[in-house]
Amino acid sequence: MRVLDVIEEAFIAISANKVRSGLTVLGIVIGIASVIALTALGQGSQTAITERIEAAGANLLTVMPGAQRTGMVRGAFGSAQTLTTEDAEAIAQLGLVAAIAPQVTGRYQVVASSGNANAQVIATTPAYASVRNVNLASGSFFSDQEVKQASRVAVLGYQIAVSLFGDPAAGGVDPVGQTIRIKSTRFTVIGVAAQKGGAGPSSADEAVYVPLTTGQRLLAGQTKYLSAISVQAIDQKSTSQLQTDITNLLLVRHGISDPNAADFMVMNQADLAETAASTARTLTLLLAAIAGISLVVGGIGIMNMMLTTVTERTREIGLRKAIGATRRDVSLQFLVEAVTLTFISGVIGIALGWGVSVALSHFAGMTAVVTVQWVLVAFGLSAAIGVVFGFYPARRAAGLNPVEALRYE
Repeated sequence: MRVLDVIEEAFIAISANKVRSGLTVLGIVIGIASVIALTALGQGSQTAITERIEAAGANLLTVMPGAQRTGMVRGAFGSAQTLTTEDAEAIAQLGLVAAIAPQVTGRYQVVASSGNANAQVIATTPAYASVRNVNLASGSFFSDQEVKQASRVAVLGYQIAVSLFGDPAAGGVDPVGQTIRIKSTRFTVIGVAAQKGGAGPSSADEAVYVPLTTGQRLLAGQTKYLSAISVQAIDQKSTSQLQTDITNLLLVRHGISDPNAADFMVMNQADLAETAASTARTLTLLLAAIAGISLVVGGIGIMNMMLTTVTERTREIGLRKAIGATRRDVSLQFLVEAVTLTFISGVIGIALGWGVSVALSHFAGMTAVVTVQWVLVAFGLSAAIGVVFGFYPARRAAGLNPVEALRYE
């Protein structure tokens, strides 16, 4: 029997019971759609996290102060005052450093004539813009001269600018040239950063940038300590070596012989990106596994229907065998029917899952990425379910005795 003939007969048999076939494939459709939609969300979150980390700066290392100890309790990293401007100057002398940006950060209420907002204020140097990929939508970043003079100027993150002055495209006021107040100190807005995306208190769009010296004197109470030091390596290959060099330098400067007792931490952006990507991949696989449970349930439904079909078509099977059909012919016929059902389910499920992913991206603001890899996996799963759950019914049909089958009522 030709393969095309077998496939044609499979479609005829499926069409003969449209309602039952439709209800049977529903479980597989839902399972495949769930796999596509959930993995698209997982893949989308992986892409979004990676892009956000990479947008923070290329070849980036971040030096954080260590943890403050209170009695026997160790606080979070960044809670101690262990990094100074002298540390930043010493790091800048290392050969693999392309740029460096010391910073003092804090959350303050920012007040303008037309509104107010709670923002992360970052006191830093002009190098921060290049190290952290801060592009400007309007105006300019402050200069080295303004840092030396402790000028009272500020650059607003995109969302802070909109919160304080409204969206210029919708009739809001141009923030450049306007005055804001932070802790009773007045600042002149000289620039607005371009939108970077992301949300939360650490988002670059929710930040305000001021000169380092201004922040140290007026906002942080004449402090010489730093909240962090952002360091850009000359290239990606140098980041690991530079991380080691910075660690060794600060251990010597801080008089620490045991690296485990370091009062600072050097974080590699590449490591953060890899960790985030690995976590997202694990989440994607977990979501796919959860969705796969419904595929097993759908497969059981396929087997149940095929067993019912074998019983209903017992006389037909006996007649086919009586006129010369072999065990292989009968087995192949029912196996192809099962695979055809699951293949149709796979096509519908993939289309439905893709539609759900597009809807989530468009209406819910989620990042969903449907990849060719998972589409192929979905097709493979649907075919595998047809083979696995159609094997026993096909074998049972092939094993029927033609004489007894013809007597079946």
